[in-house]
Amino acid sequence: MTNLASLEVKNLELWYGKFQALRNISFAIPRNQITAIIGPSGCGKSSLLRCFNRMNDLIPGAKVKGEVLFDGSNIYLANIDPSEIRYRIGMVFQKPNPFPKSIFDNVAFGPRVNGLGINLEDTVERALRRAALWDEVKDRLRKGALELSGGQQQRLCIARVLAVEPEVILMDEPCSALDPVATLRIEDLMRDLAKEYTIVIVTHNMQQAARVSDMAAFLMMEEDRAGILVEYSSTSEIFTNPRDKRTEDYITGRFG
Repeated sequence: MTNLASLEVKNLELWYGKFQALRNISFAIPRNQITAIIGPSGCGKSSLLRCFNRMNDLIPGAKVKGEVLFDGSNIYLANIDPSEIRYRIGMVFQKPNPFPKSIFDNVAFGPRVNGLGINLEDTVERALRRAALWDEVKDRLRKGALELSGGQQQRLCIARVLAVEPEVILMDEPCSALDPVATLRIEDLMRDLAKEYTIVIVTHNMQQAARVSDMAAFLMMEEDRAGILVEYSSTSEIFTNPRDKRTEDYITGRFG
């Protein structure tokens, strides 16, 4: 793996029981860039994303073959602790999911669990500033997180991930539950965070993928419904000069 790659997928295959969800996926995700995973519903985008931090381990019957290299090491080796991987490769989910706790306790949760609570106030402030939320909540840190707007809740969830100092941030449709104004705030935040973190985003929104990502991976289903990687390239090339006719058909709205 080159020094420019943060994650590298090699011959990755995923099964849920007897159903094969992903087949023979291979590509490298560059460091400090935003990579978008696009494709029609059901093609395995979220399943692929969950492979990057072993979230599929939590699903009964899930089985992974192949390799996911993170900084050169296969995260699926038997001696690798999945919980440690999930702190180094954090995830933001489709629907904002703050804990029913205060704003402060939401952000402090991860550092406390990991014994990183020496300077919790500083850690919480730094994470909220990075998530572009500090100025909006600094005077009500002890108020309930569920009182925040949807967009604020999603930025709080991003701050919660940032508080444990990950290297990679996975985002599964992070704006699908948000209005256009909140969506633009999250997109601006993603571009800013990419200066320090590697970001992988699953999105069904082609305009969003074109706006925010540097690289794009296009997945689609084969006849048996297994997801395959059709094309992976720079976002500009995927959207303006795709090499595969199936990519062009999807981008132009002929199917999907």
